Amino acid sequence: MHNLIKSIKQLSKENFPNDKVYELLNNSYLKETEIADYIKYDNDKYTRHLIYKDVDFEILIMCWKPGHKAPIHGHEGEKCFMRVEKGSLLFTNYNLISTSPLDLQKIDSIKGEVGYLDGPADIHSVENIYNENSITFHIYSKPYKECDIFDVKTGLIYRKKLEYDTVFKKQRKYN
Repeated sequence: MHNLIKSIKQLSKENFPNDKVYELLNNSYLKETEIADYIKYDNDKYTRHLIYKDVDFEILIMCWKPGHKAPIHGHEGEKCFMRVEKGSLLFTNYNLISTSPLDLQKIDSIKGEVGYLDGPADIHSVENIYNENSITFHIYSKPYKECDIFDVKTGLIYRKKLEYDTVFKKQRKYN
């Protein structure tokens, strides 16, 4: 994990060029033992576990039981890259047509299996519609504390505060 964080730190200096992030993520798989402290599930919701954070980016592990879903949401104009580490998830991407009234156009839905890379995501939802637990690895550029949730049932856009279920026990310096 130490070398991966050092590499991501270098990419942050280049504003996370998509091709280089994809190359890094395609060539740097995590061992379950490296992330074992962050593999924690909740019966009611997917969980967010912070591994590393600085002003330029944060790294999280998320754990998804069957039926867990991240609602349609945005990323504050920042880049979000995600890789499926275990299991499968359904990724659905959207275009925002209008905010008043709320109108989203579904672009596509993709089954992401182990090794699948998503990003840089704009507006999307992520859902575990499958029968096994899933784990994802995330890089968020310029960490943010809340994001827009697009509720198509009510036609409303609201802000949601983002929280972590686990925060690193101590942060190492990765210079």
